[in-house]
Amino acid sequence: MSQMKYGYGWVLKFILAAILVGIGIYMIFANEVVYTITGVAIVVFSIFRVVPLMKSLNKEVLRTINLIEIIFDTLIGGVMIYIALSRDLDNEAVWGYVYRYALAFFFYARGLVFFNSVVFFGEKAEIPKFWIHITFLTLGAIIAVLPGFDYGSVAIFLLFISFIGAAYLGYDGFGGYKKYREYQKEINAGKEKEKEKVIEEEKRPILDKEEEKRPYVN
Repeated sequence: MSQMKYGYGWVLKFILAAILVGIGIYMIFANEVVYTITGVAIVVFSIFRVVPLMKSLNKEVLRTINLIEIIFDTLIGGVMIYIALSRDLDNEAVWGYVYRYALAFFFYARGLVFFNSVVFFGEKAEIPKFWIHITFLTLGAIIAVLPGFDYGSVAIFLLFISFIGAAYLGYDGFGGYKKYREYQKEINAGKEKEKEKVIEEEKRPILDKEEEKRPYVN
């Protein structure tokens, strides 16, 4: 079976790009959406790491430390989701503090576990990973002490990320759509050639079969 020259994945990418932009803009005006998405992101980041991380760590103590961190992060994300869906965030200021310090704990704990693994248990790490976890520690400290930090700060960051994701999906979808149109062009060109061939055959004079068989006499 020949491989398809095109696909319809570009349709899904265009739709997802539009959804990302829409949600990103909506988050500016809806605190509960920011709360929910943050919780879901933490849960997904935690759960999806479990199996690969446990299989790749070569020391039992490292597996234990990272598993404890994952369990705490999953609980934090789950609590965030529950609060967002069941509490009035606009009129109950306490949930803003819960959100703030839970997020600070998440970033700080990730950086702390990483550097603990590298310094005390000999875990190897590449340079980009080192600076990423420096950033995590910095974010945790900033979130914990910054007076003006609130849902709006995270909403602006998520809006920025959503635009980047939408731009990537849109560009990738544009490439897929371009290939699809090129394939359609090839099909149409093939149909035109077939049509021209039929017209050429129709224009040819039709000779009597008996006349064709009769020998030519000079």
